[in-house]
Amino acid sequence: MENIFTDEYFMKKALQEAEVAFEKGEIPVGAIIVIDNKVIARSHNLTELLNDVTAHAEMQSITAAANFLGGKYLTGCTLYVTLEPCQMCAGALYWSQISKIVFGASDENRGFEKMGTQLHPKTIVVRGVMANEASSLMRQFFIQRRK
Repeated sequence: MENIFTDEYFMKKALQEAEVAFEKGEIPVGAIIVIDNKVIARSHNLTELLNDVTAHAEMQSITAAANFLGGKYLTGCTLYVTLEPCQMCAGALYWSQISKIVFGASDENRGFEKMGTQLHPKTIVVRGVMANEASSLMRQFFIQRRK
């Protein structure tokens, strides 16, 4: 039997969250956190709505997952996020000890890799999953904003 719970399967769920952000006028970044093929947290950017620069999709998901699990560490969990995390989010992910991060589009200007931010040594990173879809949504958003 084929495993339907692939990185693409879960990234589609993160993209749905990004679309919710897009509709709200937020930068379209969506994130989910999964453990044992179960989504335990889902979120999208809320920086405009909350007037809070720390309200990134990843930060919202980290908090929700920690609350769900009843502890601050996310070992055994995977974050699926449509855009490469920034250094702030990467720092929080480091401290959460998340086991795996899967991201869609790279952030050439503000991504954690460009900034040289370190993740926890045990964290596995998978890059570029559904990157075209994530990038396309970002481009659409910024084209609309510039009109």
